[in-house]
Amino acid sequence: MFIGEYTHTVDEKNRFSLPSKFRKELGRKVVVTRGKDHCLVLYPHKTWVDISKEVKELGHVGSDQRYARFTFSGASEIEIDSIGRILIPEFLREFAELKNPIVLTGVHDRVEIWNQSRWTAYRKKLESEYA
Repeated sequence: MFIGEYTHTVDEKNRFSLPSKFRKELGRKVVVTRGKDHCLVLYPHKTWVDISKEVKELGHVGSDQRYARFTFSGASEIEIDSIGRILIPEFLREFAELKNPIVLTGVHDRVEIWNQSRWTAYRKKLESEYA
């Protein structure tokens, strides 16, 4: 399970390190895609395979198909390097407006990657609703 909030910087080659607490559960191969609220979503490969099976069962019509298009057309398989860094494709960095610093949040079965100012505003909204 992924939990917590971590602030990281993106290096000159557009890579960033994953929190060490996430690395073991993520494995070496992950899938990153567009998420709601203009964040990115990072899944362990096994979880992505499970999601793919669920989406396939939903069929090819209606609003579920729109979700599948949004999620799968924006997905990329990524390998985590030997020191725990990943490189997000440019089109996904642009979608999420990632610039230094970024925020990584653990959300049960996934890791979300946020533009820091967008995350701060979103977190304040959540805090006002749930605190």
